[in-house]
Amino acid sequence: MKKSAIRSLLLLLFLWPLVSQAAPQFFVDSDWLAEHMQDPNLVILEVRYYPHRYFTVGHIPGAVQVQRFKDLGDNNANPLMRFPSREAFQKTLRRWGVNDDSILVLYDDSNTALLSRLYYLLELYGFDMKQVKVLDGGAVEWSAFYDMSKKPVSPKPGKVTLKPANEKLYVEWTDVYDDVVSRRDPDIVLLDARPHDMYTGKVIKHAIMGGHIPGAINVVSLDGTSAQHWKSDAELRELYAPVDLNKTIYVYCHDGFRMSLAYMHLKYLGAKDVRLYNGGWSHWGNRLTLPTVEGEKPYAGDYEL
Repeated sequence: MKKSAIRSLLLLLFLWPLVSQAAPQFFVDSDWLAEHMQDPNLVILEVRYYPHRYFTVGHIPGAVQVQRFKDLGDNNANPLMRFPSREAFQKTLRRWGVNDDSILVLYDDSNTALLSRLYYLLELYGFDMKQVKVLDGGAVEWSAFYDMSKKPVSPKPGKVTLKPANEKLYVEWTDVYDDVVSRRDPDIVLLDARPHDMYTGKVIKHAIMGGHIPGAINVVSLDGTSAQHWKSDAELRELYAPVDLNKTIYVYCHDGFRMSLAYMHLKYLGAKDVRLYNGGWSHWGNRLTLPTVEGEKPYAGDYEL
């Protein structure tokens, strides 16, 4: 029996709840990738939570390692995970062997939360997103049916040319403070994509202060995933039901990955204007003079008035 037939049978027997999952056009499965491995323009990029596992556990043959903090942030900024400059990110992409006509396949081992940061940066700097694919099921999906490799990959340097950052895809802390905290613009939704205990302030992590930015509502973006897959369209719509997709949506998390996953979810669900806070809670929550709110409500205390 062919591997593709075995895969289909296993999906029917053991993954029936996922049959109706969301299926954005950029998703491809392991069979698709196996069939296109020899395509000359294909570049496979792996983003693992623990980067050493690229070598110890292994990676898809031919996959280039993406080190999620060093490669996807501004190494000289505070906080570290502000967006890298166009020049720095372009240099990184070229090191990975990326050209303007490359077909990119992104995968991770973290329910697409890690690769979503890479996906967002590619869109931020004007790469043709029709050429970007996401491996549904990630490293787990591939390793269930195909062999992994422990051989490092050193591609021929690429020549990709990026565009200036699209200013409609991000905001700075001053925008959030002015539009949401101060003016309370009714046409803007501020979304906190972190775990709920971080939103309420019960858990303080990755910052000095706990709680959330005044005015933020909480939708935990990782709740839209399960077993390395996105949940169904209906489940995603229910998860993001508190968000008015017709408004401008500002999104943040603590280090830039969960908010990027929310970005992908929201765009898939039809939101037209989604912007990420450059720096997120790692920036806001470490600035002692910026206001925060603890508890379940978007506004509390003096900010309820």
